[in-house]
Amino acid sequence: MQTEELSYAIITPYSMRKSRTGGIIARLISRTGLDLVAARMFAPSEELVRRYAATIVSETEPAHRATQELIHDYVLKNFGAKKDRQQSRVLFLVFRGPDAAERMRATVGHITHEETSGETIRDTFGDYVTDDSGKVIYFEPAVVAEFNRNAIERDLRLWAEFSDRDGGVLDQAVQFPKETKIEKTLVLIKPDNFKFPNIRPGGVIEVFSRTGLYIVGFKVHRMSVAQAEQFYGPVLPVLQEKLGHNKGRDAWEDIVEFMAGARPSDTLPEKRDAPGTEKCIALVYQGEHAVRKIRDVLGPTDPAKAPPGSIRKEFGQTIMINAAHASDSVENAKREMAIVRVEENNFKALIENFYGRQ
Repeated sequence: MQTEELSYAIITPYSMRKSRTGGIIARLISRTGLDLVAARMFAPSEELVRRYAATIVSETEPAHRATQELIHDYVLKNFGAKKDRQQSRVLFLVFRGPDAAERMRATVGHITHEETSGETIRDTFGDYVTDDSGKVIYFEPAVVAEFNRNAIERDLRLWAEFSDRDGGVLDQAVQFPKETKIEKTLVLIKPDNFKFPNIRPGGVIEVFSRTGLYIVGFKVHRMSVAQAEQFYGPVLPVLQEKLGHNKGRDAWEDIVEFMAGARPSDTLPEKRDAPGTEKCIALVYQGEHAVRKIRDVLGPTDPAKAPPGSIRKEFGQTIMINAAHASDSVENAKREMAIVRVEENNFKALIENFYGRQ
């Protein structure tokens, strides 16, 4: 049996600003075949940027070393910078599976001046522009990653060290004009998108990008039965009024089971707070009229009634298996974010549990 490894990819500030996040995530999940196990938004501090950049240049082969030097300079210049009233935001994604380092290398690719085919992430989303003399005049790697197993552990431990101070929900990272009506809202990319490695999670994020909102929080989450009961608590009386007490309760338990992997009536009290078997992604979007903009793109609960181009029309199947959830008000967004603990640092816990605490 092959040994599982961790690998990582950091989506750059430029890729985040240009709303390429969804397309890159779709490639990372579907092309590597790896399991996305943790993620966290960072606004890297000067110290984190400096310490991370210091580890990048390690190759002795001239062509690869030259690329590493470009990435080193890119990280120093862009990861801690501010642009257009925005503090640099990067999305750090952690993957797990057999041959994770090599699979990530094949998917991310290298950047050279040679003609590219769009086969890798850097082919498609990166840029490497030279003048007639061969001097690089523009460089954008799209993602930053490491492909050596020992170096991956070193980097993951470094970012975990800074994950409380520099990471989390970055609702202060983007500055808006004073008169702007700014809201935060929660999106859950539901478990039906994670049955096997595919483009759907990234595809959903790609469609949400048309709102022009900013992703300020990102968490891989396994909802417990207790959390699912609380999250969907307001739905229970509505279903019971519509379907009757018993049928309404059964339909509500179906929803809890879909999100957490177990029915409340079948769950022992001591198991209610344990992380569920089903995975989702919790995203926090911020911007003007965020609640309305997200729900407009999401579409109505029933995919059959959703308009063309909406997420539920594109990715939904039934009223329950409908790709994503979005908060319907600012107040509910606050309630729901508290239930799924969007600020919780499970990124650090996963890395420490995998490698052991130092």
